[in-house]
Amino acid sequence: METGREGFVKFSQGVNVLLSPVNTMKRMIARLQRPTLPVFGYSTNKNRIVHVDSLQDQELQQLNQLLDWNCFVVDNRGRRFGNGAWKGKRIEPQEIPDRRIVLLHERFDLSDKHVLEVGCFEGIHTVGLSMFAQKVTAIDSRIENVVKTIVRCAMFGYNPVVFKHDVEEHSAGTRIPDVDVIHHVGVLYHLRDPVTHLIELGRHCRLGMMLDTHYCRDEEARDEYEVSGKTYRYKTYRESGYRDVFSGMYDHAKWLRLADIRTLLSQAGFKKVDVVEDRQERNGPRLLLFAERR
Repeated sequence: METGREGFVKFSQGVNVLLSPVNTMKRMIARLQRPTLPVFGYSTNKNRIVHVDSLQDQELQQLNQLLDWNCFVVDNRGRRFGNGAWKGKRIEPQEIPDRRIVLLHERFDLSDKHVLEVGCFEGIHTVGLSMFAQKVTAIDSRIENVVKTIVRCAMFGYNPVVFKHDVEEHSAGTRIPDVDVIHHVGVLYHLRDPVTHLIELGRHCRLGMMLDTHYCRDEEARDEYEVSGKTYRYKTYRESGYRDVFSGMYDHAKWLRLADIRTLLSQAGFKKVDVVEDRQERNGPRLLLFAERR
């Protein structure tokens, strides 16, 4: 049994508890085998990066080595800014803005909006949001991601508010601001208490949210936990913890059922939920939805 902030969890871990350190070790080995990507010669997804385009080649290479980058973009001269993660992981230049941010702007018109980005990673989406929104606040639970986001955005000429904040831990020093729109991509399925998180988000959002997340099929929801007297079924997904930047912060995450995600969003005040994509990925089903208060 696991005891949490809002309730309790009941599931059978058995030998699966060993998977987390095993996965961590596999990823550490993969990182040691990181391929050497070319710095020059990229022809796709070029960007005007105001403070990178003017750098000399050796200065850009120094910038790439200052931080342990796990994704990269390409400047207007076809040069790599950042790095890939490991073989097969983020080894292609990222597109800015991401297509989902374009959809978000079309849905809410971000030009006069304050947008919160939950989980900024290394600032790729933060830059994209800054292209459209009046104000962007970005949060991440890892301080290295905060620093990399600040650096990447600054090189593009943007200055969003970026700070460390773990959405599953209450901190006297930081809090989620009240915003118009929330950008929530690739985070929910890394949380150990996604139910409480979704409910709490509704208190900080005036208009709506874009949510992109994995979820579990009904037949996969074999475990359950209780929040505020209500029981939620979920699939246990093993995580590698803080040391792996592509994992959640803890030893496991809970993948919710789609029906419960809809119910929780409604409970949080989002009365209109529009699922625009439902796709099958390597790790499981994943959806893209827009939730609106009206």
